[in-house]
Amino acid sequence: MRSHDMRAMEAQPRLLEHYNSHVRPRMTELFGYTNPNQVPTITKVKLNVGVGEASKNQKLLESVVEELGLISGQKAVVTRARRSISNFQLREGMPVGAAVTLRSRRMFEFLDRLVSVAIPRIRDFRGLSTRSFDGRGNYTMGVKEQIMFPEIDYDRVNKIHGMDISVVTSTDKDDEALALLREMGFPFRGEEPVIIGANGA
Repeated sequence: MRSHDMRAMEAQPRLLEHYNSHVRPRMTELFGYTNPNQVPTITKVKLNVGVGEASKNQKLLESVVEELGLISGQKAVVTRARRSISNFQLREGMPVGAAVTLRSRRMFEFLDRLVSVAIPRIRDFRGLSTRSFDGRGNYTMGVKEQIMFPEIDYDRVNKIHGMDISVVTSTDKDDEALALLREMGFPFRGEEPVIIGANGA
């Protein structure tokens, strides 16, 4: 029983297997890398929710933190104002939202659920924009409703809110990052998405 549990724990996330078996060879083919270490990868994923009334509505803030934990599979943290802004009645240290940073296994598992399950549930979805790169190989997409994630029970939602999902890659070139995310199954506008697991991954 114990060895079976250990094998289950050691099993690679499906998206990581897809990266190793499909994405790495495909990226090498596209960009002519001569060293395996040149092949870019995703290093971390950040989820961030801004809650305008966080300082006045503790219950809403708590529900956002809980939902972010359910969506990401990791405990979220409360984000706080770094400086005071009098126009917004904001003081340094006041809560302004919640965030979580995913790496390694949890990152791959989250991204798999994102592209395979959550994004297809977006109403009237027409594909992700290819213009949301930051010029340094990182991609940020905005989500309008947290209920696109199946982990969220609509009947228990305190308030519909959006979030930003930032994907940080190991390359500083947007064209390489776009190709990487495309091969990882991200459904970009006007393109047929790569199906994860289609090649035995």
